[in-house]
Amino acid sequence: MLFSKEWQDNIDIGLKKDSTIAYLWQQKAMPLFKQRKYELGIPFIDKAVYYDEQTYLPYRAFIMCIFVKNYSKAIDDFKECIKKYGNQYEMDHTYNFYIALCYLQLNQFNKAEELLFDDIKATISKNGEEWVNPVTLFYYGIAKYEQQKWKEAIVEFDKALQLYPRFSDTKFYKAICLKHLNDNIKANLLLAEGKKDAEEGYTIGESNAIYEKYPYQIIW
Repeated sequence: MLFSKEWQDNIDIGLKKDSTIAYLWQQKAMPLFKQRKYELGIPFIDKAVYYDEQTYLPYRAFIMCIFVKNYSKAIDDFKECIKKYGNQYEMDHTYNFYIALCYLQLNQFNKAEELLFDDIKATISKNGEEWVNPVTLFYYGIAKYEQQKWKEAIVEFDKALQLYPRFSDTKFYKAICLKHLNDNIKANLLLAEGKKDAEEGYTIGESNAIYEKYPYQIIW
């Protein structure tokens, strides 16, 4: 089992035979991150990065962003990834997407907005509007919401809801924007819808969201 002592013991046997296999170090770290034992896991993922930087530097950056929540360190790692390998993907999103999330968490909302705008524009240019991830649109809306651009935020939230109609977190923040615009009746209806959607499991759909709440994810 992933979280068992036997898992760690078997990996240790492999590492005794060849301690340069980066994948084994990552597999040693990964269950610890999922158990929120970050301090124990970080030295192991550092080893994975040491032996295979191109594969595991982006992974470590992701872990720092979503799990450990060391946003400055995550930004440093992702910027290093972009410098060496370009703006590639990790866990279905670009490196710049995660940098934008870090900026949101560091209250640097204008930087987040700029990066998410560029990310969305690049996706549309390459693959078309239907390929834009609704989670990316959600966070683009959040960047505007945090700058009190209520109407602009609603535009992006509506785009996210077109792709993911029961996206409960998007409905929550759209409702808050509507309240700021004095549209309280519509806002209250939307909050009720969002709560029902959340109760039925419609929230941020990232695979690791079962282990960690994502930035701005609502606990209803």
